[in-house]
Amino acid sequence: MLKADFHIHSKYSMDCTMSPESIVQRCQELGINCIAIADHGTVEGGLAVQKIAPFTVIVAEEILTPHGEIMGMFLKETIPSGNGISPAEAITLIKEQDGLVCIPHPYDTVRMSALGGRALEEIIKQVDVLEVFNARCLFPYSSERALALANKHNIAQSAGSDSHTVAEIGNVYVEMPEFTGKEDFLKALAKGKIKGHRSSPLVHFNSVWNRLQTKFGNGEQSQ
Repeated sequence: MLKADFHIHSKYSMDCTMSPESIVQRCQELGINCIAIADHGTVEGGLAVQKIAPFTVIVAEEILTPHGEIMGMFLKETIPSGNGISPAEAITLIKEQDGLVCIPHPYDTVRMSALGGRALEEIIKQVDVLEVFNARCLFPYSSERALALANKHNIAQSAGSDSHTVAEIGNVYVEMPEFTGKEDFLKALAKGKIKGHRSSPLVHFNSVWNRLQTKFGNGEQSQ
C-alpha cells in the first residue's frame, strides 16, 4: 500500500524554501512513499525530486489562470502560468502532455487562487481529479463542497498537505494501492482512503514571508 501526499511544494515555488533533499528525507521519516510535487508555474521541482527519490514522484504544476489554479499531473515540461492563460487553454496544454487535470483546493474562499463557481462548472467534464481535502484549507465547508462535486460527477478524489514547510508534509495523505502510469493511478486512487488533519493556520505566514523574501531579493537583483 502507498501512503501518498499529492500536493507538496519545493524551493522552485516563490513561496517555499524546501530543498528536494529535505523533502525526500522527511517523507522517508514519515513513511510517505508517493508524492506529487506541484510547484507554482514550474515542473523543475518535481523533476529534481524525481531524480533523487527512492519512491514514486508525480511531476505536477499549479498553473495560474485568471479564474484560479489548475494542477497538471504527470507532466514532462513546464506550462505557462499567469493571467494570460485561460482554464481551457491550461487544460489543452496538460492533455497535450498526456497529463491529468486536477483542481487543487476548489471553493477555498480564503484563497484568490482557488477555482470555483461558474468557472469550475464550465470545465468540470474535462477534470480528471478533484482535491477534496487540502490541509491548508481553513474551513471544512470548501472540502465538503469539493467532495459533493466529485461524487456528483464521479471524479477521482485526491488529497494533500499543500506543504510549503517540512513540518507540513504528510498532514494529509491518501492510503491507496500501488499503481503504474496515469490510468492505473486513477483506478488506484478510486480505492484510496483519505487520512490526516488540517494544518495550523499559522503555516500561511511562512508562505507570505517566503514570498516577500523572494520579491525583495528579485528587486535587489534588478537594481
